[in-house]
Amino acid sequence: MSQPRCRSVLITGCSRGIGLGLVRGLAAASPSPDFVFATCRYPEKAQELQQLSKQYSNIKLLQLDVVCENSIKKVVKEVEEIVGDKGLNCLINNAGINVLASLEEVTAETMLTIYETNTVAQLMVTKAFLPLLRKAAQLSTGMGCHRAAIINMSSLAASMQLVQANEMFLKVYPYRIAKTALNMITRCLAADLKSDGILCISLHPGWLQTDMGGNMAPMQVQEAIPGILSVLDRLGEKENGSFLDWQGETLPW
Repeated sequence: MSQPRCRSVLITGCSRGIGLGLVRGLAAASPSPDFVFATCRYPEKAQELQQLSKQYSNIKLLQLDVVCENSIKKVVKEVEEIVGDKGLNCLINNAGINVLASLEEVTAETMLTIYETNTVAQLMVTKAFLPLLRKAAQLSTGMGCHRAAIINMSSLAASMQLVQANEMFLKVYPYRIAKTALNMITRCLAADLKSDGILCISLHPGWLQTDMGGNMAPMQVQEAIPGILSVLDRLGEKENGSFLDWQGETLPW
C-alpha cells in the first residue's frame, strides 16, 4: 500500500476464497503491511494459508471463530501483544456463510444462523477490536486504511434498490437480508466512529468463483483482488459510510 501506508491488517475468514486471496495479495504487495493477521476457525486445516505464512514472514496465522465470544477475546489479546501501542490499522470483516433458501425453503433456524455469522458476529468482532483501532487512529491524521478502517464485506445482493434487477438472489433470502443488515452496521459505525477518525465502508468484492459464489460466477478471486486492494488504498474521508464495489464504484443501498 502506498504512503502513508497501512502497517497492520486483520482479516476474518481466510482459509479460502476472498479472505485467502486478500492475504496473498497483501503479503505480496510492495510495500506490504508489517503484519497481516490471517484468521480462520481451523488454521490447522487451512493448508494454503499455512503455506503462505511460511512464505511471507509478515503473515500471522491466528485461530478465530467469529461467533464465539471467548475466541474473539483471545485473538484480540494475541494481536495486541504483537502490535502494542501502534494498534490495528485495518479490520476486514470477511467471514461469512451462505445457504440456498428461497421463500418456500427458508426457515427461522436458517435465518438466525446466517444472521448470527454474517451480521451479529461482524459487529461483535468490530466492537472487540475498537480499542486497537482507536490506538492506531490516534497516531495519524485523515481517514483511511493508513490510519484506522473497518471494511465490511457485503454483497450486491444486499442492495434494496436492485432487488428487481437481480432476481437470482431471491434464492438466498437469509444471506441477502443479513448483508443488508450488515450495511446498516456500516452506516452506524461510520457515523459513530467519525470523531475517532475511524473509517467504515461496505464492500462488494464482485461475484466470484468461490465455495460461496459458485461456478456460475463470472470472475476468479485472483482477478478481483488487485481492484479490491486498490480501492482500499484510495479510501479517504469522502468514502466513509459508503457502499462500494471492487472497482470503487458506488452502489445503491
